[in-house]
Amino acid sequence: MLNLRCITPLLLASTLASFGCHAQVPATTAVVGQPLPPALARRVEVLLRQKAQLPPDSSIHIDVPTASDIPGYTTIAVTFSNNGNSSRPANFLLSADGKTLAQFTKYDISADPRTLVSADGRPARGGPATAPVLIVGFDDLECPYCARLHESIFPLLLQRYGDKVHIVYKDCLGEQSTPGYWNVVDYIHAHASEIGTDPTDAKKDKTLASATAQLDKVTRDQGQFQKIDAAKLDACLAKQDTAAIEASKKVGTALGVEATPSLFINGDKIDGAVPVEFIFSIIDDALRAQNITPPPPYVVPAPPAPTPAAAPAAVSPAKPGK
Repeated sequence: MLNLRCITPLLLASTLASFGCHAQVPATTAVVGQPLPPALARRVEVLLRQKAQLPPDSSIHIDVPTASDIPGYTTIAVTFSNNGNSSRPANFLLSADGKTLAQFTKYDISADPRTLVSADGRPARGGPATAPVLIVGFDDLECPYCARLHESIFPLLLQRYGDKVHIVYKDCLGEQSTPGYWNVVDYIHAHASEIGTDPTDAKKDKTLASATAQLDKVTRDQGQFQKIDAAKLDACLAKQDTAAIEASKKVGTALGVEATPSLFINGDKIDGAVPVEFIFSIIDDALRAQNITPPPPYVVPAPPAPTPAAAPAAVSPAKPGK
C-alpha cells in the first residue's frame, strides 16, 4: 500500500520548486549586492533626516550595499538631493544585522609625514638634509609677522638644536649661494618697513619701482660679496620669473597653507607667529618619535627688571636773606 504520508511532503516540495521558491531576506538584514529591504531603508532615512536636519522637500537615495573592510558591516553610499542639487555620495557603514549605522573617515598614515613637503633644491640652514627634523617655511618677505618669526625664532632654533634641524626656503640667489640667500632674507626681514620708499620723496610713500630697485641692489651686492656668477644672477633678476614662486604657492595651497608664516616641522603644520616654546615642544616631540633625547626643557627668560627711578636731586635749603 502506498504511504501517502511520505508522498505528500515530496509533492509539496516539488510544487514549491516549480513556483521558484527562494529563501526570504529578513526585513532588517543588509546583504551585499541587494537593495536594502524597505523597512531597513526607512530606518536609515529617518535617522539621517534627523541627524542632518534636512528640509522636508529633500530626498535621500541609498545605493545597494557593497563590501566593507570592517568585518560584520557593509558599505552604503547615500546621496542627498534638494531643489535639483545633489550632494556627493557619503559612505556609511551598516551592520549586517541592520541594527547599527556608523560613519568614520579612514586616513592613510603609512607615509612618513616628513615627506609631505619636499626640501629638494632649497637653500638650507642648520644641519644636513639627513637631520632628524626638517623645517620647511612658507614665508612672505613683506609680512611683519614673518619678520617677527624670522628674527626671534630661527636664531633660537639653531642655538637650541644645532645640526638636529634642517631649515629650508627657495629663491634665485639661493641657487648659487645659500649663505648669500640667507643674508638677503635676513636683511629684507630686518628692513621691510623701509623697502620701497623713495629717499627723494618727502612723503616717503612706497612704490613697487623703488622696492624692486632696492631689492635688486641688495641682491647684487650680496652676490658680489659671495663672489657668485654675476651674469647668471643678473639674468635671473632681469627675467623676474615667478614660476618657482607660483609652484611653491600651489604646493602650499595643496597643503592647506592659507596665510604666512606657516611652518612644517616633520610634516606637522604650524600657522602664524606662535610662541617659541610651542615650536620647541613640536620639535622635541619629533625628536622623541625617533628615540632622540631633546635638549632640557626650555625656560622662558624672565623679563628684565625695571630700571629704578632716579632719586630726585637734593635741594639745598635757602639761606636767610636770599
